[in-house]
Amino acid sequence: MSDSGRQQALQAVNSLVSSGGTNIAEGLRKGFKVIDERRERNPVCSILLLSDGQDTYTFSSSGGAQPSQPDYKALVPSSVLSSAAVSVHSFGFGADHDSAAMHAIAEISGGTFSFIESEGVLQDAFAQCIGGILSVVVQEMRLGVECVHPGVRLAPINSGSYRNQLLNDARTGFIYVGDLYADEERDFLVSVNVPFATEETALLKVACVYKDPVSKEAVRLPIKEVRIQRPQVVSSQTPSIEVDRERNRVRAAEAMSDARAAAERGFLSDAVSILEERRRTLSESLAARASDRLCLALDAELREMQERMASRRRYEDSGRAYVLSGLSSHSWQRATARGDSTDGSSRLHSYQTPSMVEMLHRSQTVRHSTRLTRSLATRPRPI
Repeated sequence: MSDSGRQQALQAVNSLVSSGGTNIAEGLRKGFKVIDERRERNPVCSILLLSDGQDTYTFSSSGGAQPSQPDYKALVPSSVLSSAAVSVHSFGFGADHDSAAMHAIAEISGGTFSFIESEGVLQDAFAQCIGGILSVVVQEMRLGVECVHPGVRLAPINSGSYRNQLLNDARTGFIYVGDLYADEERDFLVSVNVPFATEETALLKVACVYKDPVSKEAVRLPIKEVRIQRPQVVSSQTPSIEVDRERNRVRAAEAMSDARAAAERGFLSDAVSILEERRRTLSESLAARASDRLCLALDAELREMQERMASRRRYEDSGRAYVLSGLSSHSWQRATARGDSTDGSSRLHSYQTPSMVEMLHRSQTVRHSTRLTRSLATRPRPI
């Protein structure tokens, strides 16, 4: 922004006043109106939505277990539902925000949901998110998987929140990934029915196409072929830690979802048991025995969720939001803020990219400098 642009933006922000109530839907409509009418159009566009309350205009939600699920799509403008060009990254602040609504808004638009437990984490959470948005290097990515051998069929594809599609009698599949930040990776668990064979067999062809955000040109990567050997004698077998790690991530996310469903029905002890059983199976996995970093992070995360489900009050105050932020992170394979999860010393930052870390460090430096300046300003001057 130019200096005059910054000044105008600050004046606009400072002119805002509170008149009571929370109107998330109108806030989003205003945001998308600004985006739709902007003069300069960048290749990448996102909205960051922060709320510390529950929408009191569109519908009323108590935040507790409800007999019927509110229609959270009513909070999102119709222009967003029909377009994937703008994602909403939502941030729920404090104990009174509607985490279910904020998570739903992010999911619908292709964004992430972060849980901000204390004011001190707020700036860092925004910085981490912005660090990713400013580093988008791939747009509209689509992965294609095609069966080669006539006996091969694709089983359901585990792609988290990314839309997938099976066609041609389960012999062709697609995963619609969308945008990628610099240095991001995506892992998807694709299961196949492998036919009997006595020689090396070509199973799949994997293709990828995406749009370069700068040139706007479509880029097609070389097609990769997946083959399986069929020797007469197998002397030893070494399972893949990479596959085991991905299976652990998928199963951990499923346990989080199941535990949340049980907690919403009021069965907190069942929810804790679900998480405990998943921790046990994770500890017995090949990746865990190899001290895999992601497995350690998953175990710490599941344990934290158990603690936040110790009582109904604890779950209402922070447990639901913590679980939903974890689900958002693992379903999109993208970093979200959860309590101290932006802290580099925490194990709950598996998806952070170098751009996120750099912006996070800049935020922390500014905060430290600001605190030091305030501290010096309040010291008594010597006479």
